[in-house]
Amino acid sequence: MKILETIKGFLNEGETDWQKVLEIVAKEYSCTTATLHFLNTDSKLLSLKAYLGIPSFLLPKLSEIPIGKGMAGIAAERMEAVEMCNLQTDSSGVARPAAKETKVEGSVAAPMLYNGVLYGTLGIGKSVPYDFTEKEISELMEIGLEISKFCAKN
Repeated sequence: MKILETIKGFLNEGETDWQKVLEIVAKEYSCTTATLHFLNTDSKLLSLKAYLGIPSFLLPKLSEIPIGKGMAGIAAERMEAVEMCNLQTDSSGVARPAAKETKVEGSVAAPMLYNGVLYGTLGIGKSVPYDFTEKEISELMEIGLEISKFCAKN
């Protein structure tokens, strides 16, 4: 998978440009929004590290996410990807009300795991209804694994 090699290249450089990593992921999957959260082991909250396409008025609500809340928090809690074809019409309670203000429809949040340890979450979204394929979700999980390996070493 070419994107994985590209991401690995950025992770092996000195100071990692997390914004650039996120932009590469979003472009690969033709997404208009993306978030990268790292787990703060002290507070047990997911802390926003980089984002793309998120309205500024929503940033305070996305800056720290409790485990179990919203798509990222539920992906972290379950330690598995959480996917929605259309976040705007979701009635399951997985998507938080503020998430609907992003105008994102098709979305997925994947936990970043290495050796069973949670390092954070990676989320991407499209402005149209979309079901991410098992292959796409698997690739996103692999990207999360590479980021987690890097974090574990540093």
